[in-house]
Amino acid sequence: MTLTITPEALREVALTQSEYDQIVELLGRAPTAVELGMFGAMWSEHCGYKNSRPLLKHFPTSGSRVLQGPGENAGAVDIGDGLAVVFKIESHNHPSAVEPYEGAATGVGGIVRDIFTMGARPVALLNSLRFGPLDRQRNQYLFGGVVGGIGGYGNCLGIPTVGGDIYFDEKYNGNPLVNAMCVGIVEHDKIMRAKASGIGNLVVLVGADTGRDGIHGATFASVENPEESHRGVVQVGNPFLEKLLLEACLEALEIEGVVAMQDLGAAGLTSSIVECASKGEVGIEIDVQRVSRRESGMSAYEVMLSESQERMLIIVTEEALPELRAIFERWDLHSDVIGTVTDDGNVRILDGGEIVANVPASLYTDECPVYIREGIESAAIVEARERDLSDVTDLASDAIGDTLLRLLASHNICSREPVVRTYDHTIMSNTVTPPLDADAAVVRVKGTNKAIAIKTDCNPRYVYLDPHLGGQHAVAEAARNVSCTGAEPLALTNCLNFGSPEKPDGYFQLQQAVLGMAEAAEALGTPVISGNVSLYNESGDEAILPTPTVGVVGLIEDVNQRAGMAPTNGSVLILLGTQEATLGASEYLSVVHGLVAGSPPALDLTVEHNVQSLVRSLIGVGLVTAAHDTSEGGLLVALAEMLIASESGATVELQQVLDANAGRLDRTCFGEAASRVIVATSAGNADAVIQRAQQSGVPAVRLGTVGGDALELDVAESVAVTTMKRKWESGLKVGR
Repeated sequence: MTLTITPEALREVALTQSEYDQIVELLGRAPTAVELGMFGAMWSEHCGYKNSRPLLKHFPTSGSRVLQGPGENAGAVDIGDGLAVVFKIESHNHPSAVEPYEGAATGVGGIVRDIFTMGARPVALLNSLRFGPLDRQRNQYLFGGVVGGIGGYGNCLGIPTVGGDIYFDEKYNGNPLVNAMCVGIVEHDKIMRAKASGIGNLVVLVGADTGRDGIHGATFASVENPEESHRGVVQVGNPFLEKLLLEACLEALEIEGVVAMQDLGAAGLTSSIVECASKGEVGIEIDVQRVSRRESGMSAYEVMLSESQERMLIIVTEEALPELRAIFERWDLHSDVIGTVTDDGNVRILDGGEIVANVPASLYTDECPVYIREGIESAAIVEARERDLSDVTDLASDAIGDTLLRLLASHNICSREPVVRTYDHTIMSNTVTPPLDADAAVVRVKGTNKAIAIKTDCNPRYVYLDPHLGGQHAVAEAARNVSCTGAEPLALTNCLNFGSPEKPDGYFQLQQAVLGMAEAAEALGTPVISGNVSLYNESGDEAILPTPTVGVVGLIEDVNQRAGMAPTNGSVLILLGTQEATLGASEYLSVVHGLVAGSPPALDLTVEHNVQSLVRSLIGVGLVTAAHDTSEGGLLVALAEMLIASESGATVELQQVLDANAGRLDRTCFGEAASRVIVATSAGNADAVIQRAQQSGVPAVRLGTVGGDALELDVAESVAVTTMKRKWESGLKVGR
């Protein structure tokens, strides 16, 4: 039975005609308006992962520490002492492109709910941001709005924003990326799942009133050219209300009769009810007339698809309801009993006495179409990657200092202090290593001597030029940054930000990046325990740079055995790992020569594993006091960042590294490489560090000694630390 409805009606719910026909066949009838809206939301890429689900199966998801992998609101890993770290990263890209402040703010609110829904108390926030260049007024507006929204919501909520990463490129002009990550702590036996159970148990909607904001938010994020939409799809957040909801929910989870909890995020009531019913293999019946509303005249369709913020769904026994309601009343929050758990497997929606939707929950989830497409790499990208860079003129020694200053002021390298000071990282007094002081944030686990290290990362230029290798780099660099604090990487979460999967080159990027990430995660022992997919990040015909953001969480058993970035006077600087660098895909090549070309640095995952293990062990036994990986900008930029952090100079000899790079000054000073970390140790321990490196099969080069007020190089003129710092701090002030 095939029925045709207008393309406009299908567009509104992000369904194709063939998908609509499939719905009709599954139901044996035409769907009601409410059912069609619910199918559109649940079968959207944002909720149903119909283009990415087959690819996600490549990720390793289990491990000795994994307590909860993908499939719940967030993942959880064991950190000992009966405690678990719960974490996840999610996108709020499309809303932030339309309304940057509220889009970013509600992105923070949504990811926080994912964490405390699991029963964990949120202890840290991070964000991974991508914008177009700040010389455009529109990008300045987006940048200011997003940073303001993140700070405004997180600060009011009372959760420290401890880190993240920012990248600028013209390909983000029409479509900025806003990825928010939250980390929480919970006792093992208090982890809560979103699995409805107990026939006759009550379905309770708690928190804010329901309004018309956010309707079609999930479908809006699952089509090309989101600029065609309007501001009505962007949710409006209230961080003070969310704080009440957080505390009330954590208190409510102490009640024995609470059997499940699910936040209302994308697709609102629709997704929360369907997911709870589907996971529990039960049915749920609700009456939308029982839902508290802040706007009159709302239809059942609007109530079911509203994405109003600060709401949570709780499944509770009838006996426990009075105690539950008392808790939410004490926190001045609604607790509306809107339905019950049933035994027929159907999601049934009533509007008073009228049934407006009645569909088996499995049709929304298990029957969601899956697309396996053919990926074809763009010929233009192949040409750019295979470009011969031997004709790039080498740097003259007298140009090294000016080039270093130019790179330090570039938007992808310069100080993030103007952003960091917008956020409060001191709330809760757990932040041991604040932003900018180390390669990853370090947060104390209260009540123990442990700490966790957290970092988000992704070099999208690497992924653009070689998606498979770039995906590996994203995992390796995030884990490396965590290792540079002394923490053992435990697991990762990711947010896959790509263009349209319906285009062969877009699908190729997604497919190959996932495969590369999966290989790196397996090799480094960091299973993927949660994540999010954000596709259709395009404006007009222009897709973003493929950006598979990775967030890694690591464990420090003794918080006193950690390293920052700043070396002390008299320290010896040693380069561990790869010495040979490449100009391909480098920030130097882009800034100085205006080229996005060449292959990203080679990455041997065994070498990467060995370098990270060595760095952690050296920090753990006290031989290394500071560590910093070399990433964008190469060796000299990494050295400059360490010296700026310590406000000290250094005398550095690069001859051995120069020999490894065929005598090329540009590759030696500013070429990029994987598996490479600069460490600082005392003069008395330098030989021991090098010996341990040799025993681990990791190359080690003594670079020089910290002291003075300038970076003194054997291959170039000196550069004053104050000059480097001034340039580094000037970057994000340009064009603002």
